[in-house]
Amino acid sequence: MPHVLLIEDDTSVRDGMELVLRRHGYDVSVAGAGEEALPLLDGLTGKPVELVVLDLMLPGMDGFDVCRAIRSRTTIPVIMLTARGDDQDIVTGLEAGADDYVVKPATARVLEARIRAALRRAEPAPGSAPGEQHGGLVIDRSGLTVTKLGTLVPLPPMELRLLLELSAAPGRVFSREQLLTSVWDLDYLGDSRLVDAAVRRLRTKIEDLPGTPRYIQTVRGFGYRFGPL
Repeated sequence: MPHVLLIEDDTSVRDGMELVLRRHGYDVSVAGAGEEALPLLDGLTGKPVELVVLDLMLPGMDGFDVCRAIRSRTTIPVIMLTARGDDQDIVTGLEAGADDYVVKPATARVLEARIRAALRRAEPAPGSAPGEQHGGLVIDRSGLTVTKLGTLVPLPPMELRLLLELSAAPGRVFSREQLLTSVWDLDYLGDSRLVDAAVRRLRTKIEDLPGTPRYIQTVRGFGYRFGPL
C-alpha cells in the first residue's frame, strides 16, 4: 500500500480524508502541523512516505515553508491543498516545489485521482539507451538520472518526467496541453500553470542562465521545446 502523509490542521477534514484514503487502500500518516509532519517524513516512524498531501493554511510553519522543507529532504510528490484559488497562492505553492494542487472543497474522488496520477508519475519510466549527451547535460534514461558537468542533479519525479519528455524530441514544440497530458496525466482541463512553474524550477537546476535558457526554450504562443543546442 502506498504510504501517504496527510498534513491538515482541521481535525474533521483530516479525519474524513484519512478515512477515504484508507478505504482506497493507502497507508496513511497524519499531522496537524508542519513541525509535527517533518519527523514522519524523515522516516523516524517506519515505512517511508511516498507522497504528501499538504494543506496551505497551517499553524506555525505555513504550507509554503513546509513544502520547501520537504523539497530540501526528498523528491517525493507533493500535492498542495488550498482553500484560496487565487493565482498568487497557487503559483507560490508551485514555485515552492509542489507537484500539483487541489482547491478546497475538493471531493474525495478528485483528491484520490490526483494522488493516483502523482504516484504513477513517480514510477520509473521506460527508457532508451543511457547517457544522452546534450552539451554539459547528460540524461540517463535507464538509470533515471541527470548530471550537469559531472554533478548529479536531483530532480523530483514530475520535473524528471518533464525533462525526459522534452529531450526525447529535440527541436519539437510541445504545447502546454500536450505536456499536461503526457507528464501530468491530466487532460486539457488541467491548469497550464503546473507546466510553467515546473519549467521555471527545472531551468534553475539545469541551465547556466535560467533567464536565457539553452536547454528548455519558450516558443511564444505555442509552448516549449528542448534545444536546439
